Amino acid sequence: MIDLSAIGSLQSIPVKGGTAVTEKSLTGTLTGSLGAKTQKANGTLFDAFLNSAISNINSTNSLLSDAEDEEIKFALGEVENSHDLTIALQKASTALQYTVAVKNKLIEAYKEIMQIQI
Repeated sequence: MIDLSAIGSLQSIPVKGGTAVTEKSLTGTLTGSLGAKTQKANGTLFDAFLNSAISNINSTNSLLSDAEDEEIKFALGEVENSHDLTIALQKASTALQYTVAVKNKLIEAYKEIMQIQI
């Protein structure tokens, strides 16, 4: 069991979507057992992480789509300046690099966990 009472500043961690992770819900998540009745996934730490990951993937996809749209507009001559194209391409590139880096770290962590001997 992990004692979270030593963390005095942990009152509530805001999560995108309005649900907050509190010390009580975090303690329940960390100390819960597999045999316990299943809790609703709303408000759990994993749910917040999963929603954040999905949101990041969706925003990366949106930036890539915007960059593609700017490329098409530029190729058709509908854009007067190339700055918007350059900015859209850089945003998409940065977002994609970040997403790939996070994916690689998750795979690395999974492999490390799988090598743990019980």
